[in-house]
Amino acid sequence: MKNIYVLLTVFSLWACQSSQKNEDIVKQQIQKVKVNFEVASKLIELPLKCSTQEFPNKLGQVIGDSTDLKRPRQLHPAFYGCFDWHSAVHGHWSMVELLKLYPDLKQADSIKNILKSNLKQENIAKEVEYFQKDINRGYERMYGWAWLFKLSQSLYKWDDPLGKDLYQNLKPLTDELEQKFKIFIPKLIYPIRVGEHTNTAFALNLMYEYAESLNKTDFQNQIKQAAIRFYENDQYCPLSWEPSGYDFLSPCLEEAVLMKKILGQDTYKTWIKQFLPQLKSDNFKLEVAKVSDRSDGKLVHLDGLNFSRAWNLFKLSKVEGFSHLKPIAAKHFNAAYPNLIGDSYEGGHWLASFAVYAYLAK
Repeated sequence: MKNIYVLLTVFSLWACQSSQKNEDIVKQQIQKVKVNFEVASKLIELPLKCSTQEFPNKLGQVIGDSTDLKRPRQLHPAFYGCFDWHSAVHGHWSMVELLKLYPDLKQADSIKNILKSNLKQENIAKEVEYFQKDINRGYERMYGWAWLFKLSQSLYKWDDPLGKDLYQNLKPLTDELEQKFKIFIPKLIYPIRVGEHTNTAFALNLMYEYAESLNKTDFQNQIKQAAIRFYENDQYCPLSWEPSGYDFLSPCLEEAVLMKKILGQDTYKTWIKQFLPQLKSDNFKLEVAKVSDRSDGKLVHLDGLNFSRAWNLFKLSKVEGFSHLKPIAAKHFNAAYPNLIGDSYEGGHWLASFAVYAYLAK
């Protein structure tokens, strides 16, 4: 009997030590998710450099006739850098967000000069003109649109006179894309559930944040109606099928976060239990996505997936009963972050924005 007591005591001590060790690891993971002044100074160099880097460039345009064959900077005088249009847009967004966090960054004057130069009225007028051509009505739909709305939101909320001026400069383009959304979304019978740019839930997430922040009630309600139409009856999302080889978004987690915004608290508890029942378990696990070659523009998408999983899990961890998701979010963030600095252009031109958005969701 005495031996049994000794064994039980030893086991109890081991269990306590193991539990404490796990708690320490969790705390360390969460504490490592930080964007302090030093980190921000490094991160901001990525969008700062690429926002004025015209080549290499992936235009993604439809050629109507020979007059459409122009340089990126002629076609898109505001958003010609960072390899493609949407990356240029969210590169500008990340510069604004990092300046809002740390106004005294040594690059502050350079960033403000670039913002003033790229987002001046005549450049935005050219961007609007491009979108108004019938041949371009589906251009950057809806991924690039969503990031444009986030840029507008960021400028609107920036406590700096420059932010208000640039918000007004950008407004004709945001108004144009709002109208395009209102025309397009009723025609979209089925949501797009892929893990790349065209994912519908991701776009609706960012657009909803913009509409809510700027008190655009009509726009907000149209997003709500679309989300309910697309996702209200969804059940048992196959999270185990993720990721696909080129994913930088999680279709299941993007939808879960969107419906958190759309549904009331009680309704959401019922919905999420049917949609992703495994999230409720304290033993829920999600392995970090692995990247085999960061010089491959498609394979490096998986670093983006780790960041996007992080921002979604951070947001879901704020739901009652889901706090255990926070260290999983931190683990994904911390796995992807070291790959940013010194990364090849394939990842460097866009991943900083994903890191910033994930950090802001913390």
